[in-house]
Amino acid sequence: MNPADRHALVFGATGFLGRHLILALGRAGVRVSTANRSGGSYLGLTRWLAEHGYGPAPADLRVDFDAFSLLRGDATRWEDVTEIYNCAGAYRFGMSAEEARRANVDSVRAIVAFAARLPRLRRLVHVSGYRVGGQDPAQVPWSAERRRSTYAALGAYEASKVEADAVLQADADRAGVPWSIVNPSSVIGDSATGESDQYLGLASSVREVWQGTMAALPGNASTFVPVVPVDHLARFMTLLPPDDAAERAAYWVLDAGTPALPALLTLVGEHYRVSVPRTRIPVPLVRRLPRWLTKADPETLTFLSDDRYPTGPADDFAARHGLTPPDGTTSILRWADHLAAHRFGDAPAGGRRFITPAGVRMFELGEPGAPTVVLPGLPVNADTWAPVVESLGHARAVDLPGLGLTGGRLGGLGSGGGRLGGLGSGGGRRGGLPDWPVALLAETGARHLVGHSVGAAIALEAATERPDLVDRLTLVSPFFLQPHAGLASRWTLPARWYLRRVGSEALARRLTGDAAHAGALASSVADLRRAGVAANTARLLARAGSERWRGDLRARLRSYQGRVHVVVGADDPLTPEGRALLDALPRAVVTVIAGAGHHPQVTHPAEVVQAVHELEPSS
Repeated sequence: MNPADRHALVFGATGFLGRHLILALGRAGVRVSTANRSGGSYLGLTRWLAEHGYGPAPADLRVDFDAFSLLRGDATRWEDVTEIYNCAGAYRFGMSAEEARRANVDSVRAIVAFAARLPRLRRLVHVSGYRVGGQDPAQVPWSAERRRSTYAALGAYEASKVEADAVLQADADRAGVPWSIVNPSSVIGDSATGESDQYLGLASSVREVWQGTMAALPGNASTFVPVVPVDHLARFMTLLPPDDAAERAAYWVLDAGTPALPALLTLVGEHYRVSVPRTRIPVPLVRRLPRWLTKADPETLTFLSDDRYPTGPADDFAARHGLTPPDGTTSILRWADHLAAHRFGDAPAGGRRFITPAGVRMFELGEPGAPTVVLPGLPVNADTWAPVVESLGHARAVDLPGLGLTGGRLGGLGSGGGRLGGLGSGGGRRGGLPDWPVALLAETGARHLVGHSVGAAIALEAATERPDLVDRLTLVSPFFLQPHAGLASRWTLPARWYLRRVGSEALARRLTGDAAHAGALASSVADLRRAGVAANTARLLARAGSERWRGDLRARLRSYQGRVHVVVGADDPLTPEGRALLDALPRAVVTVIAGAGHHPQVTHPAEVVQAVHELEPSS
């Protein structure tokens, strides 16, 4: 069948799978129309598709599942549809039986009835599930007793999918609608980018690993929660309608080589460089534990199973069409990276990733490869610089090793002149300085370092180590040119205890004097809850009081021949000695932001942007 003759109608187009299916259809040259509940949801869909290189936008058809005709408007817009993809329904736990049936069973009935009226339809492709597929259509309609017992045993979501699988086959056969069913496992992110905005199911366990809140690994060496990358599943689905052999066939689409659940979570933890518990809890025990302890919705526990699935037909189908599945481990780790970089849905989409200068895994936000790189201070993270980075343009910010969203451990100070040696693990050292700051310059195209507080020290050390790689050096609130912090910051254990427990409002008052900035610091507080981050922060705060290190940094600054721009808040001034040092440097400029303290990026972001722009080379 020529792709130009195909016209696909996608239900559930705005969902995770639906969007990626549209991309796959577009790449295959198939014309696409989408059934949307509202104009707003369609606009959101088209924005996402445009961001992912899809164009022109698919046709917008308005769907009303309560209406007899299902689609509203001119029928000529869908009369030539050759294939329907049903990705619609509700994927969430805690629904009532009535709500789940309305979303997942009644919608199937409506779509089959609509499909039966299309004169050119070649296939209805329905998305079922690996735990619910293979139902017997001969038992439709279900008795009231069977429905009651099934919904009680499985929970509303899974039971409604079981019933929908049977209803789809029964109704389609009666209406003469040709169908194919895909039974995917847990759908993870794109195999190339890891992109996903679905955070239920397995993703919630990955989040516990990331946060260090998982007390024990669920299951044993045979507990199997398989995965499939969303782009592979979408591509598989696009191949079904033209294949006559796929009519009235169901395919279990999943990676049969997915590690057992404890091994999968351990793999992710090692990749995140966080500790993973060695203790394992048998699945029967997990099901008996209270929800407040397991932190798992009871409906998700049925997915913890030793079962295996009939993947042979799907594997044969893919091979026949030259569709090679992506590497499972690589896909899982890219997905895990995307989840963490986007804070499991708590951070905005786009512009967030992990990089590995000198082999050190670091979180970065902003424009990839941008020449301006911000190194944040303490106890905040790169996210506090996001508004500044966006306004600057051609800029990015990275979390230092062991801090923010960057993993790793913080070693002690190196022996070379009190430098910040040993920040993070791996990458070696040059005379006490880790390899990663220089690699950040040499490998990623950084030419302008903006260092804030402790980040200013790292920026200065890197610039003096490789002045040939640095065009500009901006030091924001450089602690080594300012008065010593209070004694509390020099006591590691109390500081660690405080940082692990502080709330956003309390931290905002302490850092800025105003609780109104709590929202900007919420992500920093979340990071301080992660294992090791508060301890690393406390150690660095204490080290910032080291006169040996401060003296070494001042000496480095005196000898630096490049351009230096120092930005401080009027309420967090330079010491007289610090000001005198800068006045003696022929290529140093100082900007004082009125009303700002040690964290002007939080309290006065526009002024920080203006200060940086004012001294750009073109000005």
